[in-house]
Amino acid sequence: MAHPKRKISKTRRDKRRTHYKAVAPQIATCGTTGESHLYHRAHWHEGKLYYRGKVLIDNSVETED
Repeated sequence: MAHPKRKISKTRRDKRRTHYKAVAPQIATCGTTGESHLYHRAHWHEGKLYYRGKVLIDNSVETED
């Protein structure tokens, strides 16, 4: 069995393990619509898909055939 030549401190071990803890998702507020959404995610508001304050898809307008 392998054995260490010196003891590694518990503090050093704990610092290394702290990077893997779960964190709460960050919530952003859209400046255009005022809706809350996750950062780096598009969100729907009144039939329109917004990303970074701009309309990507507009489903509120009906087409005439």
